[in-house]
Amino acid sequence: MKNLFLLFAFAISISTSAQQSQNRTSSNASITSKPLTREEQKMMDYIDANMPRAIALLKESVNINSGSLNIEGVKKVGAIFAKELAAAGLKTEWITLPDSLKRAGHLVATTAAAQSSAAKHKGKKLFLIGHLDTVFEPDMPANPFTMLNDSTATGQGANDMKGGDVVMILALQAMQAQGLLKDAAITAYFTGDEESAGHPREVSRGDFIQRAKQSEVALGFEGATGLVTVATARRGASGWRLDVTAKTGHSSGVFTQSAGYGAIYEASRIINEFRLALSTEKYLTFNPGIFIGGSEMNYDDSKAKGNAIGKTNIIAPNATVVGDLRFLTEAQKNNARAVMQNIVSTNNLAGTKATIQFQDGIPGMAPTEGNSKILAVISGVSTDLGKGPTAAGDPGSRGAGDISYIAEFMDCIDGLGASGRGAHAVGETINLNELPFLIKRAALTMYRLTR
Repeated sequence: MKNLFLLFAFAISISTSAQQSQNRTSSNASITSKPLTREEQKMMDYIDANMPRAIALLKESVNINSGSLNIEGVKKVGAIFAKELAAAGLKTEWITLPDSLKRAGHLVATTAAAQSSAAKHKGKKLFLIGHLDTVFEPDMPANPFTMLNDSTATGQGANDMKGGDVVMILALQAMQAQGLLKDAAITAYFTGDEESAGHPREVSRGDFIQRAKQSEVALGFEGATGLVTVATARRGASGWRLDVTAKTGHSSGVFTQSAGYGAIYEASRIINEFRLALSTEKYLTFNPGIFIGGSEMNYDDSKAKGNAIGKTNIIAPNATVVGDLRFLTEAQKNNARAVMQNIVSTNNLAGTKATIQFQDGIPGMAPTEGNSKILAVISGVSTDLGKGPTAAGDPGSRGAGDISYIAEFMDCIDGLGASGRGAHAVGETINLNELPFLIKRAALTMYRLTR
């Protein structure tokens, strides 16, 4: 009887386990991995074999200062990447910007199928986005490529975004090595001033936008925030300037109707009203970065610099506040501007007048159905590589980027670059252990989109 009971219990256990396994398979059917094709596996093997070259290219580019205003440095990095892209069979050219913009220009590389709109190609036309510059100018402390341990390196722009550039370039080389770029229409565009775009933007991004319009899908290689997340949306950035004038006089009369409140009080009131009205709206942020006021003051927009003179017994007649405004959609930006304008124009403190000016910057990249479809392709790649499905990251975690200039024209995904920490800060790092997977993910994604 005991043996019969044990046999019965074992049978129930097998049945239950089988049912649980079936349930798991059913619930995860959409993320079940599939074997890589012969061509795909060869690409993966190529990437593994060429990781030392990838690290060497990263080190070489990081050790060249290419701050946005260092024109020669940006061009040097561009020349290095152009050589690598030419080795992948792409045609390269340098886009020169007018001297008035004081920027180096841009590097563009195209496959044969992308060089003519009439050329035959397979799959989607891709527009790959990188940038050659960093935020680190020559007068900032040097931070050469340095291994911190067996998996982490530091260096200026190692993560943002020379690491991302290397991800893109090695992925293209892996495709070329297997003859997979022959019928692929791919344009790779490396801007030279992403961190500080030249003005007017219509000029500094004119060629970028025009070329992008000839493609169908944009893939941005800004830093990866995780191995299984990418950006299907990211916020835009714009600027604003608040100027306040007021009656001046002896401070003993402040708060009276005749003397008024002064410019600093009014500017403070307005900024606080901005905070009360808008600070809880999702994906919307605004930050006053400079606040200057006094009896005498000036502010230079071109240098983002100003100074002021004042005395504690004088009511300040002038104040200026300069800040940014970040948003997900154009509608959100315009609504915020309307609210801010209304606050500036109404209920002014006695004896004061205020005006606000808005400056457009980089538009937002709104989430779209098309972006989600590209995400599904990437999720399939990540699953097939053994990392599980890929999800859309939080748009609020990213600032503005070049991809946003073209988001209204095509499907877009960003965050396909290198992973690391501390972007834009001294000691910026890159995770070298994760780099092979990120290159493989990029190569497989580009391959599958161009079939």
